[in-house]
Amino acid sequence: MTAIRNAFTVDVEDYFQVSALAPYIARADWDRIECRVERNVDRILALLDASGNRATFFTLGWIAQRYPAMVQRIARAGHEIASHGSAHLRATDQTPADFLDDISRAKKLLEDITGGEVRGYRAPSFSIGHANPWALDCVAKAGYRYSSSIYPVKHDHYGMPDAPRFPFASREGLMEVPVTTVRVGSRNLPAGGGGYFRLLPYVASRWLLQQVNRRDGRPAMFYCHPWEIDAAQPRVAGVDAKSRFRHYINLDRTEGRLARLMRDFRWGRMDEVFPEIARAT
Repeated sequence: MTAIRNAFTVDVEDYFQVSALAPYIARADWDRIECRVERNVDRILALLDASGNRATFFTLGWIAQRYPAMVQRIARAGHEIASHGSAHLRATDQTPADFLDDISRAKKLLEDITGGEVRGYRAPSFSIGHANPWALDCVAKAGYRYSSSIYPVKHDHYGMPDAPRFPFASREGLMEVPVTTVRVGSRNLPAGGGGYFRLLPYVASRWLLQQVNRRDGRPAMFYCHPWEIDAAQPRVAGVDAKSRFRHYINLDRTEGRLARLMRDFRWGRMDEVFPEIARAT
């Protein structure tokens, strides 16, 4: 276990809200689909409690509106509540006015539920980059103090590979905390979790995080989703082979890997791990 404490984050959304599955699941059907998020969040909370770690939960407004007691349980356990927007729409698919309304409503809802300030925001699918720099202006205008919406990698769905790898001031009063990467040659390799954590052998993910702690001397930031530990989730019909592989690969192994991750590293909330966030307030 390294001495550096890293940031563990959870994007609180359900399996049917994943952007890659959007072509196959009508948004109008969301209310008719069984939600599995609460039981999966409770399993992640149990892992954190057993290991004595804390985390930041980037919570979708759609979920918070339906499960306010779950959001309150997360906060009472000492974890940070942050925002994942209201409707899980990519920033790139919205107008500036619609985006500002979405993230402002989510912030107010989460603050009403918890009674505390919500300082952090993460865009669905890390959908802030060169194509929509105005989105960061909106995040600052909505009153957030930090964002974790940029992934400094090249990817077919997202990414800003030339962005700084570590926290930086994106706007006055707003810090950006990018998803963790490891620099190898002229490229950034993804090291912050998500689908890569399920795809790669655990030892590879552990090595990547260790490089950030030991070589760079910096804390890493890891993310996951509640549905990633739910191997029994319904299979969505008609999904193309690429999306099916990305979504379902190694779901049955993820919870065990997360338990190992809890033992191998020290974890905390975003607002505790990164002093840059405190300086932005």
